[in-house]
Amino acid sequence: MPSRGTIAVGVVVVLLLAGVAFFVLGQPTVSGVDNRFGGVNETTTVVESDLTVQNPNPVGASLGGLTVDYAIDMNGIRMATGVKEGLALPSGESTVPMTTYLANERIPAWWVSHLNNGERTELAVNADVHSSALGASFGAPKVTRTIETDIISAFDSTERRPVGDEGPNGEPVLYIEETSAQWGTVDSSATEIDMRFVVYNPNPYPVPISELSYRATMNGVEMGTGATEGHGTVPPESTRTIRATTTLDNGNIDEWWVTHLENDQRTELRIDFSARVELPTGTVDIPLAPLTYTETIETDIFDNEEGTDVDGEATPTPTPTDDEGTPTPTDDGLLDGGDTETATPEPTDAATPTDTATPGPTETPAPTPTPPPTDDDGLLDVRSPRGAAAVR
Repeated sequence: MPSRGTIAVGVVVVLLLAGVAFFVLGQPTVSGVDNRFGGVNETTTVVESDLTVQNPNPVGASLGGLTVDYAIDMNGIRMATGVKEGLALPSGESTVPMTTYLANERIPAWWVSHLNNGERTELAVNADVHSSALGASFGAPKVTRTIETDIISAFDSTERRPVGDEGPNGEPVLYIEETSAQWGTVDSSATEIDMRFVVYNPNPYPVPISELSYRATMNGVEMGTGATEGHGTVPPESTRTIRATTTLDNGNIDEWWVTHLENDQRTELRIDFSARVELPTGTVDIPLAPLTYTETIETDIFDNEEGTDVDGEATPTPTPTDDEGTPTPTDDGLLDGGDTETATPEPTDAATPTDTATPGPTETPAPTPTPPPTDDDGLLDVRSPRGAAAVR
């Protein structure tokens, strides 16, 4: 009669032979990854993922248990990671659902990288299916795609716009002849927008500008305010250039992110300006409505409109077979993953975006002729204190 030791050895041999046969017949592969945003609250963004796994073998795989490691990077910044263990893989095609939790405190770092990279983000999704018993990983494709926006160029315009009420001579206080902008310094604390306005004074008297102020919002979230410190004068029937720096407080970017997802990945950026000018009749505060800058920012981060699989933008990459090749969480406090999902604050549902177009404003030049510039020297330099949101 066989001893218990002999029986145990026989069982181990049978299991190993079954495992070898399983991998000889064909290795399972991850053939597709589909991601979408779930809910979002003030601290956490839920990412729901479905991994499509192909098992070409006639039997299922549960030997030693299967583990799925999952990671999402944006411009090289680890945004979310997760692990799901103890999976059984049936024969044929099956779907493995994953839920990962992105900490919203990571959004400002991504925002900075996006702007400093020319309003461009490289998204990378890595999934790995690993058998701990056999020490092998199934080849999973690396899904990559590029996300681009064009926020700053919408400020560029050569449309002539009147400012202020008409005076006795039938002319407004000033004309805005041209506007342009570019990104200034963008770091962890602030986002600067360097703006340039070309203004023309059609009146026979000079127009001193004692203050130029601004207020910036994104989906109604207060992002920054500021005002001039110096003075400047636009001579009669002359053109001058006003330069201003609008500063957005990056400490509010994570608050904005919540509104962006709740609004179907859509944001209305708005910057309002006002000026205090000295006229012969006295000091006047003029809302610069013609200068109001509005831009719609739309994203489709996971490309949900078309879906994502290895036949599209996914790029297959070799999967390491040692434990070091398995993606693991590297950021403390970023995510809880695993077979048992950790409860998180009740998020509100964020709808799935279906439109990736980012419309820009239509600019129609007015027929009024533009007087030739007589002086392009800087008139005003508007700059708010970085990190502070007070109007000076």
